[in-house]
Parts: sequence; structure tokens; C-alpha cells
Amino acid sequence: MENVKVTTEPTIVERNEQPYMGIRTWIPSKDLSTWQIKLTKELTKWMDAHGVKAAGPVFHRFYVINMGTEFDFEIGIPVEKAVAGDDRVKPNVIPAGQYAALVYTGRNNAYKGNKALVEWAKANGVMWDRWDSERGDSFRSRYETYITDRMAGVDKKLWQTEVAIKVADT
Repeated sequence: MENVKVTTEPTIVERNEQPYMGIRTWIPSKDLSTWQIKLTKELTKWMDAHGVKAAGPVFHRFYVINMGTEFDFEIGIPVEKAVAGDDRVKPNVIPAGQYAALVYTGRNNAYKGNKALVEWAKANGVMWDRWDSERGDSFRSRYETYITDRMAGVDKKLWQTEVAIKVADT
């Protein structure tokens, strides 16, 4: 994990199911940061308009990853209890179970943070709850939580993000 700004060591944590409201779409992999901002603003505006309060920070979830082309991607905001959505914003849950997780710091360290977690898992025999699909690597639950509110004007070098990937049930 050299040269990676990892704030916490990778660990296995037990998580409860977490309801959230989200917007899911396929996006080009090269446009990830643009879509993160756009969809976060759209979801936040929708929740405000519908009187839905956040119960945690914004996260993005990857259902399918194909680094060279596209992601099946969702922006989500945790809520105490999901509400009925519409054709764009939908209720969902992050499934309960064991997750491997770590926190990394900085705007441009997502790749390094994810790589550090994947390498740690490989070295420790941790298997993901994932499968191959025709469009890429599919995951039961893989997400990154924006611990630092990216819309609050905090220096990007100080942004903290947690990456968490569901471990395969044994």
C-alpha cells in the first residue's frame, strides 16, 4: 500500500442493512466525476422537495464495473426509512453482511484506495460477493461513502472516502 493515502487499515466489518434513496444509471467510466456531481445535486434536490431527510453521507455504488468503458452506477443517500420514489429516484438497500473496508484521503485517490483494498483482500484470502457478467465485474454491494461533504468547499486533498466491498458469504 505504498504511496496510497490510506487513512485506516483495511478491515472486515459487519454491516446492517441500510435503506437509501438513489438514482441508478449506466455511465461512461471516463465521466465518473461529472456524473457524481450531477446526480448528487439531482438526488439532493429531489429529497429536499419531498421532505426526505438524509441519515448519512452521500455514497456511490457500483453494480457493474468495466474500467475501460462503463459503470452500472448509483448515487445514494441513506435514509431512516425509504419512501416511494418515481421513475428516476428509487428506494433501495445496501445489503447486510460482512464488508472489507478502508478509508482513503484525497480527491484523486479512488483508484489507489480501491486497489489497496483489493490487494489486501487477495493477500488475506478474502473473496468478494461478485460474479462475471457480459458487461463487466458485477458486485452484490460495492460502494464508496463520501465521509467529507464534497459540496462544502473543503480542500480536495483533505476529502475522506470509505470504500466498502461485500465479502462472499461462507
